[in-house]
Amino acid sequence: MLILGVSAPKRDASAALLSERGIEAAIEESKVGRSRACAGVPVLALQTCLDQAHENWKQVPLVALASRPRHSHLKQAWLRIRSTPVDLIASVFSRSSAQGAEGSGLSARRVLRELTNGSHASIVCFEHQLCHAASAFYASPFDRALILTLDEQGDGVSGTVSLGEGNRIRTLQSMPLPHSVGRVYSQITSLIGFVPRLDEHKTQWLSLQGDADFKDVFLQMLRGSSNGSFRLDLSYFDRDPSRQSGFSDKFYRRLGFASSNAMDLREGLAPQIACSLQQACSAVLSDFLEKWRVRTRAKYLCLAGGVFLNVLLVSELESGQFDEVFVQPASGNAGGALGAAWLAWHQLLGNTRQKPLSHVYLGPSFSPAQTKEVLDNCKAPYRWFRTDSERNSETIRLLEAGKIVAWYQGATEFGPRALGNRSLLASPWAPFVRENLNDYIKHREHFRPFALSVAAEDSARYFDCSPQARFMTSIATAKPAARELIRDFLLPGNRVRLHAVHREVNPAFWQLLKEFGERSPAPLLVNASFNLFGEPLVNSPRDAVRSFYCSGVDVLVMGGFMVLKR
Repeated sequence: MLILGVSAPKRDASAALLSERGIEAAIEESKVGRSRACAGVPVLALQTCLDQAHENWKQVPLVALASRPRHSHLKQAWLRIRSTPVDLIASVFSRSSAQGAEGSGLSARRVLRELTNGSHASIVCFEHQLCHAASAFYASPFDRALILTLDEQGDGVSGTVSLGEGNRIRTLQSMPLPHSVGRVYSQITSLIGFVPRLDEHKTQWLSLQGDADFKDVFLQMLRGSSNGSFRLDLSYFDRDPSRQSGFSDKFYRRLGFASSNAMDLREGLAPQIACSLQQACSAVLSDFLEKWRVRTRAKYLCLAGGVFLNVLLVSELESGQFDEVFVQPASGNAGGALGAAWLAWHQLLGNTRQKPLSHVYLGPSFSPAQTKEVLDNCKAPYRWFRTDSERNSETIRLLEAGKIVAWYQGATEFGPRALGNRSLLASPWAPFVRENLNDYIKHREHFRPFALSVAAEDSARYFDCSPQARFMTSIATAKPAARELIRDFLLPGNRVRLHAVHREVNPAFWQLLKEFGERSPAPLLVNASFNLFGEPLVNSPRDAVRSFYCSGVDVLVMGGFMVLKR
């Protein structure tokens, strides 16, 4: 039986195809449509999943949507009207906004009905946060686990605490709006000069550059309840939804300013504010989870929702009392497509658990003939290697010479991170490698770190890391033997972004790492995402060729083909 999972109709829209064998395909609309602005029903992603599995709509009896739009509309309308009962203009604004959100959701159902017309497929809707919970728990190896989901908002709720047992998930607590740590993080992201709902990762990394001078302010803001439930102190916020300032004058006064108009971040406060928020979030959520761990006696923890794309936060939560933590690799809205499909499979149809998620190479892959056709069409000069050994040997020679290599192999990764199939690779010991990647390719801030990839069996020699290194969803600590080797890539506390590569799921990248290690100080390579600035990860060979020639990348390796710039 085939089930199509569809994310909520907003940013990071995605689709996933599930069968008795597990997840057959999954891809974000942005990677197919080549724009991060893609939202609504992921029509291209849905068709890509079907094409990848060589199926069509007539073979799909069930479509699962990770949203209940009408239920969400009622919750948000009541919240907004209640928050502005005496302000007629604001109340009208609130009603209009809520109706617009509902219209988007109902439009999504209409589009899905049109797509399934003639196939007799049923469309089922699940709560957004429940889909987040399912995306983590059913992907994990745990039979029983506590599940925490947190994002800005989904279906009128900002997060949930659930308990997963076997193939069932039971919600224990919901965090209603406006009590949203995700929204607070977005508002601070905007306050310090980044783009909210897009640049939260910049706020995360900027936090490592400052001191937690305002931690007490954020602790009081986030600890608005003394009974163990998650509540914000709303006196720190401007509750009028018709205005966009976000924070009240009380918040600015606590930071030492008379009002928002008097605040000047040019004084260097942005890193301090980011650091204070980051540490306060870690402290509050650690205490919150410990209470639930004691209450449920759960040994394992699953995390999902956009908040847990924050790897520094995940690393802090891993240091708690749980035996092991699992984070959904596509924690944001995109992962909802997986959760919706799994909910239909387990809780609607009552099927048993499938194998845990071992990789996210779930997108399209392309044959050598398709790759050659694109290269010939683009009139790109290339070399063809008959064996992987020959290709790897030449790739390593170029890496040792300080070249930056676009490594394009196999299927596209699902989720926001490049995990060795759509990656930019460089030697950690090449001169000016960080500067070249930042200034001529990625065009990004210098405080943002690069990741290192290592063969999984070699990781223990150099790093202390959790199983999350497989998906790069946490942070590792460099052992003394590695600290001098990777000094330029260390974060404060000798931490490092790490990707552990397993031979059984990515043999091509694993083999390259092993062969590189035979000729270098260690089997380590710098791993950055293969995409142009402001664009999603490359997907097709044509995307790869375009990104290669429009950037400062030196070499493109696609399957057995190698393209060098003259």
